Amino acid sequence: MTLPASALEFTLADARDALRAKAISATELTAAFTKAIADARPLNAFITETPERAVEMAAQSDRRIATGDARALEGIPLAIKDLFCTKDVRTTAGSRILENFVPPYESTVTQNLWNAGAVLLGKTNMDEFAMGSSNENCWFEPVTSPWRPRNSNRTVVPGGSSGGSAAAVAANLCIGATGTDTGGSIRQPAALSGIVGMKPTYGRVSRWGIVAFASSLDQAGPMARTVRDAAILLRAMAGFDPKDSTSVERDVPDYEQGLEVGVAGVRIGVPREYRLEGMSAEIDTLWSNGVAWMRDQGAEIVDISLPHAKFALPAYYIVAPAEASSNLARYDGVRYGRRAENVSDITELYERSRAEGFGAEVRRRVLIGTYVLSAGYYDAYYVRAQKIRTLIARDFAQAFERCDAVLTPATPGPAFAIGEKTADPIAMYLNDVFTVTANLAGLPAISVPVGLSTEGLPLGLQVIAKAFDEAGVLRVGRAIERAAAFDAKPSAWWRLS
Repeated sequence: MTLPASALEFTLADARDALRAKAISATELTAAFTKAIADARPLNAFITETPERAVEMAAQSDRRIATGDARALEGIPLAIKDLFCTKDVRTTAGSRILENFVPPYESTVTQNLWNAGAVLLGKTNMDEFAMGSSNENCWFEPVTSPWRPRNSNRTVVPGGSSGGSAAAVAANLCIGATGTDTGGSIRQPAALSGIVGMKPTYGRVSRWGIVAFASSLDQAGPMARTVRDAAILLRAMAGFDPKDSTSVERDVPDYEQGLEVGVAGVRIGVPREYRLEGMSAEIDTLWSNGVAWMRDQGAEIVDISLPHAKFALPAYYIVAPAEASSNLARYDGVRYGRRAENVSDITELYERSRAEGFGAEVRRRVLIGTYVLSAGYYDAYYVRAQKIRTLIARDFAQAFERCDAVLTPATPGPAFAIGEKTADPIAMYLNDVFTVTANLAGLPAISVPVGLSTEGLPLGLQVIAKAFDEAGVLRVGRAIERAAAFDAKPSAWWRLS
């Protein structure tokens, strides 16, 4: 067994093997990461750190390992996006309105991870209620990416909304992390931060105990350093949950098996509509490289059409805000959330509690959602967006008659500077142009890092496959990972701050 020089550089598979071989203890491994988190506070990747709980959980793991009772993730230190409810640990959803909420219950996903032996390092920063593409829309201040442009001190975003999880994995502050993906909020920050991020099929992973944004789109998934690590995490996270009415009762495969089979004979679809006007040349080049890598490994390249993909972004920004408007109505200062003080009547209580508790982006989306659901505009906007969503799903179904997986860019460009796009919501929303289709159609998709921009910032490619073919997504993702051989690391500038 050959291990990295530093425990902080372990992949999940490395750490699993080292712990089982007793080359390192869970306590030692956890201590290394809790120190790294403390040293990396300039990144603001965590909202809540849990070092005491981590030490306790690691000690329990060491006892199980010593007695031969190790579970699948025994002693593996993980970070959890602050959208997952964690019993007796503050869960804020990145919002002022929930800044002091301590759940008395555990989300199904995190409970699955603890049942598998994982260790909680803390709760990661995020865009408020998962609404954002840069992790700048947070009551607890933005996350700073561990990456910086080459020969520059300019700070850039990690992507969003799972930006804290992405930054934590990229900066070696945890071995893996959870994220949620409503329109690309796992895959986009993964691509911008140089890590692997996967959105499973809608219904594959329970949503119970995850603070809701858009209920028909939200899906939890893993964020990790390698495709193998993502496969290991997904198996522990997934499974049928009777508490979630959208959970699908299907067996969960061992996703780690078959990763190295390769893509010989696999049909890879390349959608012509994804070649957007104005797309950066370096993204186009990397996409072409990905196609060549697949062909060189024996895959068949198929030209496909997804004609309604061009309508995906506007449809998404009708459906998602509409569902957000409904889901966030509960935070009124009476039943849930922060309550405004010194108010004269119930109307003022509602108005001030929500105005003080929600940030600008959440207010914008709630207003949009309320508008498109109103009596005069429901048919014109919401119903039409749902029809487009059906057409997008049909496009994929027809494409999958000719191919097994679809290969696209993950983002239209590399990470941008903090503050660069905050004044232009449309420019910000365009960061999800390649990812929202998978959410609207409920399909599994993965982002894999494949190269650097001319400024030295990470770029990724995306693989989308048929519903519940996570194994196929991971298999193709692993083939891309193997060909790209991406091994770039951020400079760890924050340790010098």
